Amino acid sequence: MELTILMPCLNEAETLETCIRKARTYLDKSGIDGEILIADNGSTDGSREIALRCGARVVEVPERGYGAALIGGCNAAQGKYVIMGDADDSYDFLHLDPFMEKLREGYDLVMGNRFKGGIEPGAMPPLHRYLGNPVLSFIGRLFYPSNIGDFHCGLRGYKRESILKLGLQTTGMEYASEMVVKATLYKLKITEVPTTLKKDGRTHAPHLRSFRDGWRHLKFLLMHSPNWLFLYPGIFFVALGLILMVGLMFGPVSIGSVTLDIHTMLYGSAFTIIGASTIQFAVFTKTYAKNSGFIPVDTKTVDKITEDRVILGGVILLIIGIIATVVALVVWGENSFGALDPQQIMRLTIPALTAMAVGVQMIFGGFFIGILNIRHK
Repeated sequence: MELTILMPCLNEAETLETCIRKARTYLDKSGIDGEILIADNGSTDGSREIALRCGARVVEVPERGYGAALIGGCNAAQGKYVIMGDADDSYDFLHLDPFMEKLREGYDLVMGNRFKGGIEPGAMPPLHRYLGNPVLSFIGRLFYPSNIGDFHCGLRGYKRESILKLGLQTTGMEYASEMVVKATLYKLKITEVPTTLKKDGRTHAPHLRSFRDGWRHLKFLLMHSPNWLFLYPGIFFVALGLILMVGLMFGPVSIGSVTLDIHTMLYGSAFTIIGASTIQFAVFTKTYAKNSGFIPVDTKTVDKITEDRVILGGVILLIIGIIATVVALVVWGENSFGALDPQQIMRLTIPALTAMAVGVQMIFGGFFIGILNIRHK
């Protein structure tokens, strides 16, 4: 069998028969050896019976969620290729030739692009059309370089074997992002074709929840990109913090009518500590990824960041901080341990405390890297 047309379904009795008939018409006209598979996610409105009556095959997926239904459907599909689309009559199942052409050319994933193909008035809420989808798609392309313009199009085709190897796991709406992200990370062959979107034919509320599901998409994009989530922000904060501390270590700095002094230096210390902690989270994530395989990483680079090197770096910083603290105590002793000029002594104590704080973080972080590298049988 060459093609499975897969539709996730949860109480879509109003539109399911129309979608199945359109898909059947396409298979008949194209002459493709294929099937129509309904991944039912616990419908109580007779959707299963409608699907069976219309000649579709039904697989029941007990675990609720858009992603769970599609994962169950992909596992049960018999076709070499799968084209998935919602069962709400918003996608065009009559014109799937562009997807099949690209799949037969050897592409692993063929995305539909609704913005290139055309969106019927009222088919997509303005919040999704002009803000949510473009912003999330831009972030997706930034974090995971690709030419995909519509990260969340529900009509897409893929080579079943290739997608199964990705081990997709998310059960909610973020499954749409997971497929594109992991296909990009594992360097599958991806392209997109124009497709259309029309207003769905159901009367009940859509399953998509704008802010909840938008946040789940964004969270997924961030969690699978430790560079953008941890490393780059960490480098920014460390650089900003060091610039402020070093620049103010020898005295106040005036910029026009604004004078920066030890109060600003204290914020520089905080930025440095925050940045160093954030960079450590990037190292933790990549170490975990190297051992678990949840995302591909450059193992050669990760292997160089050993627990011993991190602990040694932390010890060196801690010693520097302690030495600077001893110097501060000597200065205090020379003043009979009395009151000191805060603007002078804090130029020494702030960097000293910063070095000790970052050093202690690195020491414990090094041990945690060692724990992450422990392999269990």
